Amino acid sequence: MKLKNPLLMATIAAAVPGFGFAQEAGVNASTDSVFIFNSLLFLIGGFLVFWMAAGFAMLEGGLVRSKNVTMQMTKNIALFSLAAIFYYLIGYNLMYPLGSWSIGADETGGYLGAFGPAVMEAVGVTSDAADDYGYASTGSDFFFQLMFCAATASIVSGALAERIKLWPFLVFTIILTGIIYPIQASWKWGGGFLDSQWGFLDFAGSTVVHSVGGWAALAGAIILGPRLGKYKDGRVNPMPGSNLQMATLGTFILWLGWFGFNGGSQLAMGTVGDVADISRIFANTNAAAAGGAVAALIMTQIMYKKPDLTMILNGALAGLVSITAEPLTPTLGSATLIGAVGGVIVVFAVPFLDKMKIDDVVGAIPVHLFAGIWGTMAVLLTNSDATFMGQLGPIIIVGVFVFVVSLVVWVVLKGVMGIRVSEEAEINGLDTTELGMEAYPDFSKG
Repeated sequence: MKLKNPLLMATIAAAVPGFGFAQEAGVNASTDSVFIFNSLLFLIGGFLVFWMAAGFAMLEGGLVRSKNVTMQMTKNIALFSLAAIFYYLIGYNLMYPLGSWSIGADETGGYLGAFGPAVMEAVGVTSDAADDYGYASTGSDFFFQLMFCAATASIVSGALAERIKLWPFLVFTIILTGIIYPIQASWKWGGGFLDSQWGFLDFAGSTVVHSVGGWAALAGAIILGPRLGKYKDGRVNPMPGSNLQMATLGTFILWLGWFGFNGGSQLAMGTVGDVADISRIFANTNAAAAGGAVAALIMTQIMYKKPDLTMILNGALAGLVSITAEPLTPTLGSATLIGAVGGVIVVFAVPFLDKMKIDDVVGAIPVHLFAGIWGTMAVLLTNSDATFMGQLGPIIIVGVFVFVVSLVVWVVLKGVMGIRVSEEAEINGLDTTELGMEAYPDFSKG
């Protein structure tokens, strides 16, 4: 995904025939049509990705214990709102460097964009906006990109559930969505050095979005430590979630939202070819999710003698993450297999993290980090433009940057504010101790 490409704008405008829309005198109908349809794609894709915020909330609410559900709901609505504000104030222009303001913005690509708030078109622009603002409206561009930024923060929320304080988490969310995410995203989608020097391919964000959230979550989980009683006497003690129906609903909502996530990243809907490609992306996205779910279903039956619903849910999500780096070029069969590998990764990665005593409540790190790395490398299987080092190098660069910076931020927050609730609060549940309200007041604490 990369916007603000003048060559692409010119190519699309030249390629599209007129649609017969009413037009002002002297206005090119092709340019108008492209502008309208591309903006519409961003808006539709954007509100589908927005719906993923509900999916994350339901998934997390279902996989935490009942005494912590209200806290997860609070974190999810707060993190999305903060992301919207700070991506507007700082992140959007950091992600899309503005000419000479960008540090290192030459033929090698930029490293750091501009600090400043996003600015949309004036009210009531005319058809000339297609020339002045590019091949889609700035408002639709900002809206679409914001949804990806907010999704990154949602990944962190679930991994650190049930023992983190609310306000330090929200401070980290501000830094992640306002600074960390936009900087590394600019290196690829803002025309930065990973794009221009490495030839990095990441269509919709297996690395730029998902592994970034995974690296930030991993750093937080290490500094925060596991939940009380999770690892004791050399054993892993299961802590079942409160509502598997809710978790399943959340997974289906995320699955639905992913059509906007990947399909919208085509970034153009003004030609027959673009619409055909979007259709192909939808089909491949769905196939990969199915492959991941079935692979997890089979693997848990083999390994544990019974299917594990939570693994199946995460298998579907891992399949979606796996196909996100390249949902266009695979065949349906290839997409299914790429997703299936993601499902297998989750089944093995969850117990691996437990052996390392890294407590990830919802399995966000296996799904988004491990499957994100796999999906980024899997681009090599179907896209001939990808190179091994062109994929691996940026994975490492982004991973080191995000993990180290996140680790530093978590350490500073731990020293300044404290990031973990007291043992008493953790035992009694964060709903009552941190918020003073319960999600299930008529039932005993779980």
